[in-house]
Amino acid sequence: MRPPCIALALPLFLACGGGGGTHPADSTPAKPVIASFTATPSVITAGQSSTLAWVVTGATTLKLQGTAIASASTPVAPTLTTGYTLVAEGPGGQASASVTVTVGTQAPKFGDFHGADLGAGANLNGAIAFTAANAWNQDISGAPVDPNSANLIATLGLSKGLHPDFGSGLYQGAPIGIPYVVVAGTQPKVPITLGAYADESDPGPYPVPPNAPIEGQMADGSAFGGDRHVLVIDRDANRLYELGNAYPQANGSWQASGGSIFTLDGLVARPTAQPGWTSTDAAGLPIFPGLVRYEEAASGAIRHALRFTVNLSRRAYVPPATHWASSSTDVNRPPMGMRVRLKASFVIPASQSPETKAILQALKTFGMMVADNGSDWYISGAPDPRWDNGRLNSELGAVKGSAFEVVRMDGLVTP
Repeated sequence: MRPPCIALALPLFLACGGGGGTHPADSTPAKPVIASFTATPSVITAGQSSTLAWVVTGATTLKLQGTAIASASTPVAPTLTTGYTLVAEGPGGQASASVTVTVGTQAPKFGDFHGADLGAGANLNGAIAFTAANAWNQDISGAPVDPNSANLIATLGLSKGLHPDFGSGLYQGAPIGIPYVVVAGTQPKVPITLGAYADESDPGPYPVPPNAPIEGQMADGSAFGGDRHVLVIDRDANRLYELGNAYPQANGSWQASGGSIFTLDGLVARPTAQPGWTSTDAAGLPIFPGLVRYEEAASGAIRHALRFTVNLSRRAYVPPATHWASSSTDVNRPPMGMRVRLKASFVIPASQSPETKAILQALKTFGMMVADNGSDWYISGAPDPRWDNGRLNSELGAVKGSAFEVVRMDGLVTP
């Protein structure tokens, strides 16, 4: 006789015998499957609540934090950042998944930079680029997985670890990371002479100070090369100005290969951009919104997607990217703008530093986008003397490519 059907709080899960036909008496039951386990929202401030929800099949018992539960969701209101573990038990064994609800120290201010401090690497006091509905700020923890995810991740390297392309101190004579500077609306705008990418750039003038920090700038003042990005935030106008291959001139103007202007308080990041346009980034994306900043990481909550590089990319892009940077049409190579996230089953180690935990939780909730060609799994960030380089490299390096999956790529453009 077929065993009776056991139902627990539909649509939580349903465990019952199969359809018609017979089954061997000694067949091994399948392990339960936790199809999804999410927290919405996953980042809150003290006093707010989040809803934990899950979809499980093949289980007879569910336990949340060790306590049996028979619903498909439950609200939680932690006062501190808390990890929750769901365990599904059934005749075939058990499965588990974890999710973290991050409790930040300050409420986010989407698209509002008026309260930011001034200067290089200034504290933004909760400001986040663009509106809450912008792609950079969308929670993609529950989004579908791309059908070709396994092949794409394999191209990036299953056994390669994450690498922080930012830190404290100097590396080869220059600060580690991509710097930025915040200016007031009174900052004089200066002429910008645009070069190779002028036809895909936003013309000047830009409010770039003569002493604006340049990516790769040598501490001893000697000559240097590299991408030489300059990122300037006008806090009063809520505008972001980015230059690539930038050189200050004696008369106060700047030379650059290209320049882009982004509306930090807008749903559309760069209203002037056309399909196929680059920016100061190969993907046509803004750089600043994807940077890891110490201020955010130390607060326990990073509320936006991050930016990373890959060694092999494809001649294609996924919105919000607008540009490609490869001649290869190999479908197993990542296109610009491709977003990856840490799998729901990945457990953030309790022993890691608060800053690393915040970075990894952001990679679960918001993921990170392919922004440029470079080294695989290199995450971009801003330099800051408070970073602990040793812990960053060790803790992030322990997270391998196999822990990631690709979010389904809707709207893929193949020029």
